[in-house]
Amino acid sequence: MTKSSRANVTSSFTVVKGAMIEETYAVFATWDFDRSKRENLDRLRDENFIGATSITWLRDVAKVLNRRFEPAGRDRPLVLLAKHGLPVDEWKPLLLWHMTRDEFLVRDFLENWLFAAYEAGTFRVHTEDVEKYLGEIGKRGGTTEHAWTEQTTKRVAAGLLKMAVDFGLLRGSITKEFVSFHLPERSFLYLLHAMRDEKLSPSKLVASPEWRLFLMRPADVEHELLRLHQYRKLEYQVAGSLVQISLPCTSTHEYAKRMVA
Repeated sequence: MTKSSRANVTSSFTVVKGAMIEETYAVFATWDFDRSKRENLDRLRDENFIGATSITWLRDVAKVLNRRFEPAGRDRPLVLLAKHGLPVDEWKPLLLWHMTRDEFLVRDFLENWLFAAYEAGTFRVHTEDVEKYLGEIGKRGGTTEHAWTEQTTKRVAAGLLKMAVDFGLLRGSITKEFVSFHLPERSFLYLLHAMRDEKLSPSKLVASPEWRLFLMRPADVEHELLRLHQYRKLEYQVAGSLVQISLPCTSTHEYAKRMVA
């Protein structure tokens, strides 16, 4: 099966294993672009430079990173930022965005289910609610690699909520509650470049459902654009239905280099 054909496949394995924020940052910080992905992951297994507490966990980290990322391609800027020591608080939202390029379930859960709950004014979310959502994955355009048992469904539901906690969208252990989430300024600018690289028009960029990953409405995006325009970090002009956005750099890769210059 090709990489591109897996875009709508929901993997219980990667969700249950979790966000792996610290592990991913540590691996990317030592990534060697002169070696292949396989060679880099073989080195991780051989040297365990992330200090994994078991061979099984080390193997799982390598498997998840292999499944999630293409460091030589679309994820190169994310790796570059880790290599140059971008603070994790700014790097973490970018990790989430890159992860969801090829993880249908995480993207759909955050963009549609969790954001809808947030918009509805829900204060707490429960595993049982997510289990109901998982029962409709097929209707949402996703396919599972195999039929899930009831136990797998429970683990995936818990895994999705744990990811939302790890990325700062929720808090709590047993009961999960929404928190006030703020996207760091440079992270926001990076995402603007990344979405523009996907050839989104300025109006579609502002209204993109991908901002829901960070619990942001179009009005929130516009407010941040106006603020950054005021401080001359970018140019944002609106005249009726016409929207113009001029960003500091020509590409995500160029902006990533500026972030760590």
